[in-house]
Amino acid sequence: MKYYTGTEKGLNLKEVNRAVEQAFADHGKDLVQMPPKIYVTLPQGDFRTMPAYLPSLGIAGVKIVNVHPDNPARGLPTVMALTVILDIPTGKPEAIINATHLTDLRTGAAGAVACKYLSPKKEVVLGLVGTGRQAQAQVAAIGQEITINEILVWSRNPVHAERFSTDIQGIQCHSTSIERVCDCDVLVTTTPSKTPLVMSGWVHEGTHINAIGADAPGKEELEPALLSRASVFVDDMAQAVHSGEINVPIQKGLFSKEKVAGTLGEIIIGKKGRKRQSEITIFDSTGLAIQDLAIAKIAMMHGTAIVLPFA
Repeated sequence: MKYYTGTEKGLNLKEVNRAVEQAFADHGKDLVQMPPKIYVTLPQGDFRTMPAYLPSLGIAGVKIVNVHPDNPARGLPTVMALTVILDIPTGKPEAIINATHLTDLRTGAAGAVACKYLSPKKEVVLGLVGTGRQAQAQVAAIGQEITINEILVWSRNPVHAERFSTDIQGIQCHSTSIERVCDCDVLVTTTPSKTPLVMSGWVHEGTHINAIGADAPGKEELEPALLSRASVFVDDMAQAVHSGEINVPIQKGLFSKEKVAGTLGEIIIGKKGRKRQSEITIFDSTGLAIQDLAIAKIAMMHGTAIVLPFA
């Protein structure tokens, strides 16, 4: 069995994007095994288990990942993760991977793939609601697929927004109001909010939105009226209904799964997609176990490993 530290060098973002894109394509063709993630609620957060089998890459395993919003005050990441890879013929544990950084990368890749297929333009003004690690990952990954000419950023904490703007290199980046941020070509939301932050009236026709933050029951970042104006695509229907951006509006009777336009995998294989330039599109990302397997495969190929005995 091998142990990977999660600080592996040589993970090319373009390669990660393509691997995640192929995993979604397999999902669209119903070629994967992946039950919905299981949540365990803790006093100050939760953890999830995410098993899957991705035959095209010959890899199977499970990720255990936590979300604890107060962790940064303790000097810890909000999200930390561990992936266990199993030998397919025998079921023997084959590798243990520190997947904390890899989780950021694979979620960023999902957003990038969504932008590749749904962005109204190939050169865009990017709006960011939220300035954490996932916002950074989204910028890096999206920049591999389309050209970002300018970034508008908002955070509940203005200091964080200013710091984010200063840290961005090579792209004009401005801290501004959330309403101004929403006046963009591609909008990315990455907060843990349980009340809508983005109002429908702030979003103009033709915008594409990556809704990343709502990844557990009770979370939502977008006003439900915005979902009704848009074509909503999910990563996985079962997970999105349970814990994605659409979960609260569905519970309140303001949206239904029948209104979902399709999945990202169906877009990639050509079954679904943007119908017109003026259409508002939303990608509801909950995070899939097949994404974790796809990036784990790359980490195992390129990473430096310490071989541990396995009894």
